[in-house]
Amino acid sequence: MADRPARKAPRTTRLVVRSTRRITPHMIRLVLAPADPADIDRFADVPHTDGYVKVIFPSPGVEYPEPFDMTTAREAVGREHWPALRTYTLRAVDRAAGELTVDFVHHGDTGLAGPWAAAAAPGDEVYVNGPGGAYSPDPEADWHLLAGDEAALPAIAASLAQVPAGVPVHAFVEVADASEEQPLDSPGQLHLHWLHRDTGQAADGGSVLAGAVRGLEFPAGRVHAFVHGEAGAVKELRRHLLDDRGLSLDQLSISGYWRRGLVDEDFREYKREQARAEADADARAGRVPQSA
Repeated sequence: MADRPARKAPRTTRLVVRSTRRITPHMIRLVLAPADPADIDRFADVPHTDGYVKVIFPSPGVEYPEPFDMTTAREAVGREHWPALRTYTLRAVDRAAGELTVDFVHHGDTGLAGPWAAAAAPGDEVYVNGPGGAYSPDPEADWHLLAGDEAALPAIAASLAQVPAGVPVHAFVEVADASEEQPLDSPGQLHLHWLHRDTGQAADGGSVLAGAVRGLEFPAGRVHAFVHGEAGAVKELRRHLLDDRGLSLDQLSISGYWRRGLVDEDFREYKREQARAEADADARAGRVPQSA
């Protein structure tokens, strides 16, 4: 068996908060700038609309070697003291201004990233790994489907901006209630569907998001779909799009961003197990990615 290529060490960047504002009751927008202005190019050059960074949260009371670097920090302390990571989409990158924008969902004092964003002030510093990314709207698709919740909303908004002019795009966004809606636009022919969790489950007992997509009359032609958010809803939609609608894997960017009832570290283990189960199911069904 050929040796696998060595995994690249994550690149750590120090960012400085330039501004903060609450754009909805539970969404906080931070504008950040690399401490080294030259680093903005790495973020601006990401070709994907789901470009992301992993925000680093040091373990309380632990001192790490300076200058801080994630790889060095992990080598210096035991695993139980490793910094925690939380993944966030780059809502926008402005190369000329040397700024990147990240939206954080805030649900009170629980968690790491939300409370940090709520307390952040201009001049505060934070370290991130990345950037990464994998999806952009296929310019050859006949129409686009974007579906997700608040966690996927920044990527959905960035993706809408890249849909070709006049191409139909259906965007389904599940939020808590009407107060969490945001202005969204696209050069494409946008059909925007806001879904509110305060309406409860879908009629069949599934998620509101999955129920809404199941009820869509698909336009003619080849669709390119982006479906991300709570893992239970994503699992429902993956089965529906592959089995009921007959989409192929190369037509889908689909993955859970979080799982109700699980903290991030536990969710990562769940996601690994889910990925293995999905790979087995795809193999049994004879589904393979186009590039395989």
